[in-house]
Amino acid sequence: MSDQQQDLTLRSWQERQEYAEMMQPLIGRLYRNYGVETVIYGRSMLNVDTINIIKAHRLIRRHEGVKLRLRESFPFLEALSKMKLAPARVDVGKLAFNYLHKDAGNGDSIETYLKRELADIVDKADEIPAQDVVLYGFGRIGRLLARLLIERNGSNNKMRLRAIVVRGGRDGDLEKRASLLRRDSIHGAFNGSITVDHENSAIKANGTSIKVIYSNGPDQVDYTQYGINDAIVIDNTGIWKDEAGLGLHLKSKGVKKVLLTAPAKGDIKNIVFGVNHETIKPEDFIVCAASCTTNAITPVLKVIHDEYQIRNGHVETVHSYTNDQNLIDNYHSAERRGRSAPLNMVLTTTGAAKAVAKALPELKGKLTGNAIRVPTPNVSMAIMNLNLTKATTKEELNEFIKHAALHSELQAQIDYTASTEIVSSDLVGSRYAGIVDSHATIVEDDRAVVYVWYDNEFGYSCQVIRVAEQMAGHQLLNLPR
Repeated sequence: MSDQQQDLTLRSWQERQEYAEMMQPLIGRLYRNYGVETVIYGRSMLNVDTINIIKAHRLIRRHEGVKLRLRESFPFLEALSKMKLAPARVDVGKLAFNYLHKDAGNGDSIETYLKRELADIVDKADEIPAQDVVLYGFGRIGRLLARLLIERNGSNNKMRLRAIVVRGGRDGDLEKRASLLRRDSIHGAFNGSITVDHENSAIKANGTSIKVIYSNGPDQVDYTQYGINDAIVIDNTGIWKDEAGLGLHLKSKGVKKVLLTAPAKGDIKNIVFGVNHETIKPEDFIVCAASCTTNAITPVLKVIHDEYQIRNGHVETVHSYTNDQNLIDNYHSAERRGRSAPLNMVLTTTGAAKAVAKALPELKGKLTGNAIRVPTPNVSMAIMNLNLTKATTKEELNEFIKHAALHSELQAQIDYTASTEIVSSDLVGSRYAGIVDSHATIVEDDRAVVYVWYDNEFGYSCQVIRVAEQMAGHQLLNLPR
């Protein structure tokens, strides 16, 4: 490459950085002032750095075959920032691409085009009430839920983390809890500032004061004494899984609803957001967010079943080890799980395949499942061996799933990668329920094998937050439609 070409390449990169830097304050103000979350082809731009804004734009070319430059999308974001809007998720990338490359503007100005495409939220009042949230338990999922709730801080934040409830209360407990929130061996450092407030028994994170409450049982807390009312309690302990146990939370003053972050027992609704979240009714006081695996596979199974009709199939989960297993060989009530998790592949069971039917009844009795726990700390894979009612090809199936990932109502749940080099650690922090590895897809006539990666911690936590929002009545529009 000549010196002139190198200069052009560098100037092009610097231009992208400058536009990304100009976008950041607009993205922040849209969220803080109006509750509008800016996304680029499904990827949230909230609190991301300039490099990730640039990378999100680069992905558009992979999907559409045509570039969308930052200097082309910036005017749309700038025009958006001058409007009065109601809360929503607005895909600025799709708005700009459709206007510039699909002639969706019909010759109108950018401002007129945006007002037409966003008519549902332009000059509309914000009628969404704030919701108090309590995390009961502060383990792996609890701390990630805290991060997700805290990252959306602002005067217009609708899901307000008010407290965490844990056992203990020994000297140094607050510091330990704060440290675990501040640093994570898998997900990295907390993005912001965390301090301990001993006087109020609280953790302060990015301006939010989170009360730390010590209790030995779900029915032993009076939340109203801390100014917490009509709260949604997210129980991430995994101890109580039936209506009787989870119902104990409802006996505590200040609690309105309970959300479980594990498979439930009995008749409690198992919700996979994007698939059956609309079945949540105002009178549903106890809801379950299913399991990480169920959340990963159900959206993909749904889109495939809708198009190709699944006759039957088997789902094999290659799952990272969890805190339920032992570091070294020791007693465990479950078969094989007593063996050292970091040293073995451990064959075990999963109820995810059967649990799919609770969210997607049309697949009841059609799927079997098993699991292998492997020596990785996070990010798992589901291998779905499916028999379809009609023949297809690898190219046709991949293209269909890709379109669903970009344009269907499940675009926040399903991601799609065509990389030939991607491995599990590359997907730590993914906000999608599952990521289809298109390069690995196998199709032979009416038989298909689909590989779905998923961050069984962070991706699942994002799904839990979406269910909590639905329980609170926060039904944000995804625009453009």
